[in-house]
Amino acid sequence: MNQEYSAAALASLAQGKAFTDLAGRVVFITGAASGIGLAMAHAFAQSGARLALLDINPATLEAAAESLRAAVPAVELRAWTAAVNDQAAVERAVDEACGHWGRVDVLLNNAGVSMNCPTLELSGEQWRQTIDININGVFYCAQAAGRRMTAQGCGVIINTASMYGLIAAPNRAAYCASKAAVAMLTRVLAVEWAEAGIRVNAIAPGYVQTSLVDELVEQGRMDLPALVHRTPAGRLGSPEEIAALALFMASAHAAFMNGHVVVVDGGWSAYGYL
Repeated sequence: MNQEYSAAALASLAQGKAFTDLAGRVVFITGAASGIGLAMAHAFAQSGARLALLDINPATLEAAAESLRAAVPAVELRAWTAAVNDQAAVERAVDEACGHWGRVDVLLNNAGVSMNCPTLELSGEQWRQTIDININGVFYCAQAAGRRMTAQGCGVIINTASMYGLIAAPNRAAYCASKAAVAMLTRVLAVEWAEAGIRVNAIAPGYVQTSLVDELVEQGRMDLPALVHRTPAGRLGSPEEIAALALFMASAHAAFMNGHVVVVDGGWSAYGYL
């Protein structure tokens, strides 16, 4: 390697968390109205990105847009209300984002649902809904963005998988199966689309402190002290920590990273002792 190039590259990397290359990028985020998706939107807005937000809930989506404009008054954003498993609606939203900005640079394929139910009681409807949203929706969004990225010769896709797509847990047959499929889809797209200049990776979170988790704890459906005790880090993750990882993975700092599913779970999946 040329020594001058090497020195310049190292100097650039030494900027650390300065993701200046994301400024002006068009970032399409699904499940953008709350939780991890909203944290991602704020992180990329702070880095100067243009935001295309998609969520199924119009009220929370509007509130999210208002919070982003309040935090970053100069942010450019557009929003669409749609379900990710509605392929036609996804295509329209991506088309309109590209029509407005001329391109889509990053897809944060974040929308998904949880499903915790004993397998013998799991209905066909529950199974189909989980699969339809968690893997079909990820595929529809990746395909729609991938077509535009292939045409422009570059792009980054980051799918939200789960640690439960890599390790098993009882009462989560549909969820584990769907997230395992997201992990494998990520790898397939990475090797298939690399020659088009597209990087595809996934983030596999563990337990993250979101409003959904708070609701489950309040309803007695989740034992927070037990989860904290089981996590080697001694706490749940935060949406902002997941968003920070997404910033790195989307940036030039991760330019040679492709086809990886990055687990961020506070050590949960590494700890074999129950």
